[in-house]
Amino acid sequence: MTHSLQLSLAVGDYDITRPLIDGAVSPQGVDLVTVTAPSPQRHWRMLTQREFDIAELSLGSYVARRSRGEDDLLAVPAFPHRRFRHGYAFVSTRSGVASPADLVGRTVGVRSWQTTAGVWLRGILAEHHGLPTEKVRWVAQDSEDVPLALPDGLTLDRVPDGRKVTSMCADGDIEGLVYPELPEQVLAGDGTIRRLFTDPKQVEQEYYRSTGIFPIMHVVAIRAELLERHPWLARSVLDAFVQAKAMALRRLSDPRTVSLAWLRALQEEERALLGADPWRYGFDGVNRDTLQTFVDYAVRQGVAVRPVSPESLFHPATLDEPPRYV
Repeated sequence: MTHSLQLSLAVGDYDITRPLIDGAVSPQGVDLVTVTAPSPQRHWRMLTQREFDIAELSLGSYVARRSRGEDDLLAVPAFPHRRFRHGYAFVSTRSGVASPADLVGRTVGVRSWQTTAGVWLRGILAEHHGLPTEKVRWVAQDSEDVPLALPDGLTLDRVPDGRKVTSMCADGDIEGLVYPELPEQVLAGDGTIRRLFTDPKQVEQEYYRSTGIFPIMHVVAIRAELLERHPWLARSVLDAFVQAKAMALRRLSDPRTVSLAWLRALQEEERALLGADPWRYGFDGVNRDTLQTFVDYAVRQGVAVRPVSPESLFHPATLDEPPRYV
């Protein structure tokens, strides 16, 4: 008699993962126990405690570990979280900064250096907006999950004990902020911090038109010893994530299930630019190019100690065959 594997999964609570959370979808051959845990706590618990069998994981931390030869976790090309990042560059309203290039020679805060959002945004600002990473004095609030290997000429300090980079930016003690979430001051609308780009949606759309990149934030990682014992597991997990996403998108296409007055118009606008499936899974040319760009940024910023190929990030069984929609 064949028994299903009893495995745990930690993911964020998104519409495209909800079928995995509520049990509507499960990997074939797996009896899944799913927990929702927010990032960065979920990432830390997986990276330091190996608390889960399968987990949605920071791309930045995962690439950093793989570049160091750490192979106890291996991903499948399911990307449950993507986000354009231009809207997460901020400046103090006291700074007088009008453009990204105005931050040359200034001090900019980050939550931590290897945060995926920070790697993307620093790389984008350097490549597309005239703000070389080494021309900024950076200050980090939190410690790193994986040790860094910062290149020569890049300055990264820690904030004073008891301080937060968000409050330092609000007070004018630092001029800028590259942050993975909206600072509380922006949410409160207190006028102390503003976005660097006044119309981030327009800038993000222009970025996509010129690059074809919808930034990948997270991958799905599996404990390598499980994959060694059960090589079929990688494909089964990927197919389950694909099935969950397809189920969610079918539900999203019904205007009765989403409380937005202009749902159809928003969907048509998105699809006209990003295509029918902007949340694409699998290892195709588009996702490979996106991942290669991230790896290049990670190496230049000292998050990765050496280049790694996008192919090496994923289980071989998930590279050749397109995802199966069930």
